[in-house]
Amino acid sequence: MPELPEVETTRRGLEPVLRGRRIVAVRVTERRLRWRLPAGFEAELTGRSIRAVGRRAKYLLIDTDGGTLIVHLGMSGNLRVLGSDAARRAHDHVEIVLDSGRTVRFNDPRRFGSMHFVRGNPEEHALLRHLAPEPLSAAFDSAYLWAGTRGRRVAIKALVMNSGVVVGVGNIYASEALFRAGVSPRRAAGRLTRAEVGRLVLAIKRVLAAAIKAGGTTLRDYVDTDGSPGYFRQKLFVYERVGLACRVCRTPIRQMVQGQRSTYWCPSCQS
Repeated sequence: MPELPEVETTRRGLEPVLRGRRIVAVRVTERRLRWRLPAGFEAELTGRSIRAVGRRAKYLLIDTDGGTLIVHLGMSGNLRVLGSDAARRAHDHVEIVLDSGRTVRFNDPRRFGSMHFVRGNPEEHALLRHLAPEPLSAAFDSAYLWAGTRGRRVAIKALVMNSGVVVGVGNIYASEALFRAGVSPRRAAGRLTRAEVGRLVLAIKRVLAAAIKAGGTTLRDYVDTDGSPGYFRQKLFVYERVGLACRVCRTPIRQMVQGQRSTYWCPSCQS
């Protein structure tokens, strides 16, 4: 599933292409996304001028002069910037044609992605209204996470993946941040010390920033707006490295299931 670094990489690829352009046509070949696209979707977008491309958690916010298009990439979705004559591919469900002659295509084999065009403040939309702070923002600091962990018996990995605590820390980056912080993913959140919480906050910020710089992580489906994969996979310390030697201490990496998701960790480096 595309996580925050992949969505931010997509945003950065779209911003210079979309900002200041006008949408001249919208073509939908499959309305059955996670939520069905309404009949008036194409008409609502056509003719709109795009002012900016933002992001909230894993949602892209394409701001126009008449409303905001909220896009979620789902589990297998991507947005590619193409020439208007580019051949269509299987699972190209939505096409947004710009006055520059370029087109943005939404491809989503599993159709778990979504698009919503909303008027007014997009932060008030039901999908965004209750989201917690951004992990790269000043609001997410050690004091905030320390307060959020007190008295909590839930495993620390599950807590930092909870969008009610902090947004955008998905499975890959939670495992990687916990490794860098030297904290076992099985530890009860409330048992962490202040020092460990501080290390974890810093590790989350550094891992996400490094992943964004590398263009995200491609495990299976994800590509950025020009079709390139993300290269952070080459820098992973634990994720999907079960049985391989830890890059730090050479102990074999272990795997377990937490909350129906695979967790990877080093039993020597993380306590």
